[in-house]
Amino acid sequence: MSVRIRPAAGLLLAVGSVLVLATISLFIGVADMPLGDLISGDGSAQAIQLLLISRIPRTLALVLSGMSMGVAALIMQMLFRNRFVEPTTTGTVEAASLGLLVVALLAPGLPIFYKMVVASGFALAATFLFLRLVSKVPSSSSLIVPLLGLMFGGVISAVTTFFAYRYDLLQSLATWTNGDFSGVLRGRYELLFIAGGLALLSYLAADRFTVAGLGESFTRNLGLNYRRILALGLVIVSMVSAAAVVTAGTVPFLGLIVANIVSLTVGDNLRRALPWVAVSGAGFLLACDILGRVVRFPYEIPVGTVAGVFGSGIFLYLLLRRRARFG
Repeated sequence: MSVRIRPAAGLLLAVGSVLVLATISLFIGVADMPLGDLISGDGSAQAIQLLLISRIPRTLALVLSGMSMGVAALIMQMLFRNRFVEPTTTGTVEAASLGLLVVALLAPGLPIFYKMVVASGFALAATFLFLRLVSKVPSSSSLIVPLLGLMFGGVISAVTTFFAYRYDLLQSLATWTNGDFSGVLRGRYELLFIAGGLALLSYLAADRFTVAGLGESFTRNLGLNYRRILALGLVIVSMVSAAAVVTAGTVPFLGLIVANIVSLTVGDNLRRALPWVAVSGAGFLLACDILGRVVRFPYEIPVGTVAGVFGSGIFLYLLLRRRARFG
């Protein structure tokens, strides 16, 4: 006999799983931090500082990044009306890296918030340009869109790599393009609260994004401003991508995997799907980070590498599954 779980209970169960992963994340690391000492108050000042300066900021950064990147990917899929697009398959994060390189060359002393603003501008411009390119592709060629996005991102990445090599900034570029939370400390992750706020804002506009996903004509017939909704969605996607790249680098395929699995499970209504995407994104990123920290302990494999291995495999599976289904 099958047991049916109510959606609210299932979401609470998912939140509980994320809290368990977050607790495990707090206590994994090279330095010992006994739980008993912290609870009893006998923990050394060094252990408490380790918890407050490194472990809690890293765990919060993972949760906020996973939530916001998953939500951004789902919004992007609705606006592009394609299941295989997300910031790492459309050139958005590559453009954000290019923006950071431009800042490093022209204004290296710029405060980190303004670096994020510049990176967001580059990401927004690249996303609009990609949207224009996609509009030239026949609607029946949905599988071409992610491949076009990967090529578009490859061109931007090649330009970025050339100038980074030319001006001896390849090490900085590697930091932006490979997701790694090992360097996240207190004072270096707070930009992600902006990304978390944008994820909450997107929930308020979820119904409008759902309508926009049905097409421009349908949206206009309901009396809504399609271009304004499109601009709001792309600004959210660009700022979330820039905040993630500035803080910890690129985590490939996260949003694509989470958004597709959630859509297959709970459907395309954003108001119902967004909480699931946020919780699942946080859980996926926490799980990948924990795996990367324990598989070669005491050394770490960057979370971007772990997520890339799982994400690329699932991405190919989804592509082949869709092709087998539709021919």
